[in-house]
Amino acid sequence: MTSITDHTADEIERLVEIAEHLRDGDFAIEVPAVQSRDERISRLAASLRELAASLARRQREIETLHRITTRINAGLMLDEILDGVYNDFREVIPYERIGFALLEDGGKVLRARWARTSLPAVHLKRGYSAPMAGSSLEAIMQTGQPRIINDLVQYLRRKPESESTRLIVNEGIRSSLTCPLIANGVPVGFIFFSSAKANTYTNEHVERYMQIAEQLSVIVEKGNLVSQLAAQKELLEKQNAELRRLSALKNNLLGMVAHDLRNPVAIIQMMAAILRNQQLQRPPEERQRMLDDIYRQTEHMLAMLNDLLDLSQIENGTVTISPEPVAIKPLLEETINRHQLLANPKQTRIELATLTDGTVYADPLRLRQVLDNLISNAVKFSPPGSTITVSAERDGDWWKFAVSDQGPGISPDERSRLFEAFSRLSARPTGGEKSTGLGLAIARKVVMAHGGVIDVSSTPGQGATFWFTLPAALREEA
Repeated sequence: MTSITDHTADEIERLVEIAEHLRDGDFAIEVPAVQSRDERISRLAASLRELAASLARRQREIETLHRITTRINAGLMLDEILDGVYNDFREVIPYERIGFALLEDGGKVLRARWARTSLPAVHLKRGYSAPMAGSSLEAIMQTGQPRIINDLVQYLRRKPESESTRLIVNEGIRSSLTCPLIANGVPVGFIFFSSAKANTYTNEHVERYMQIAEQLSVIVEKGNLVSQLAAQKELLEKQNAELRRLSALKNNLLGMVAHDLRNPVAIIQMMAAILRNQQLQRPPEERQRMLDDIYRQTEHMLAMLNDLLDLSQIENGTVTISPEPVAIKPLLEETINRHQLLANPKQTRIELATLTDGTVYADPLRLRQVLDNLISNAVKFSPPGSTITVSAERDGDWWKFAVSDQGPGISPDERSRLFEAFSRLSARPTGGEKSTGLGLAIARKVVMAHGGVIDVSSTPGQGATFWFTLPAALREEA
């Protein structure tokens, strides 16, 4: 009898030692199976074994979560942090897809911000939004407790109005764990763990998430703030660069305008001084020539000032484009006839290509302005005796106008500057004509204001074709 009592005491002493190890955090201690004559000791030993295994498992989970959150916290930008969650969280929670959505507008709207998946397609994409009021997510955020849906197909049958569920099911997702992100008591958004298998998630996964919910929420919120600051910094840098570009352009324009106006003003001043000097008598024909020169110089100055005013008003939006149906053929014929008078001294012919009657939807005054600029440029830069062709053809819902010349053409490196104000190119007017350097810049602004496109097709030495598009009128004339 004494030997049995001693044996039982030894078993109890061993179990006490094991319990002390567990108390001190030594969860790796081996707990042997005990087959005691006293059933109570056997049950106690079995319970200690289960407790040791449970504590060891929980310790591994805590260490894993700490390691994961440490790695995630190393990221600065929100996308880096979320990529870290996707890459590392499989040790804690199973998934094929993780999505993240942010609360906006004071928590009234939830907007999808990020998603990664190992499945073929993403249907619930970045930018998708839905109101929080009255949604099932509103209740999740209020309680702060994750939600498990282990059969999304069945859930969609019960709630066919749920567009987000429909999209996620179409991706191949069958179960989900929806987890609220609340940083320092403030709702941030949601992180969605999703699996392609039904019945994936358990309360154990909820418990694991809740262990790091606050820490993960703070990390995500930090990343979101850093990303916002980075985006604002990038926008500010772009705006500063644009301001510097505009300032340089303004200074350049002022210099060019001063240069281009100084010469004609000097000529006018010189000729006016001669005409005023009664002691320098000039023959009537010479006096008339001087007056003609003064008129031409002032005409050029007025054209430049008008072009500058036009360009400024168009860029500032103070010019209203008033489109209306405009018959194309009569407009082109009238424009060509006007410019032919200016082209005759150079023996340059302006031809209208075969044209099917049609109607364009445009501001008639501004359309004439574009055509005048393109045709007058073609006359200026074409060699004497050459031919300029003007055409218009229907292309779907648009009309494409074109002016083709036989001039020197445009080199590839000059094309990028062609439609800039006061751009200086290598080609020069063949008859010594004046140019304000603003015509193409104005033409581009006018065409863009109509929703069209303007460009040039050219091979150096083989002429150039300037073309632009404008919308067709809704009803074409028969």
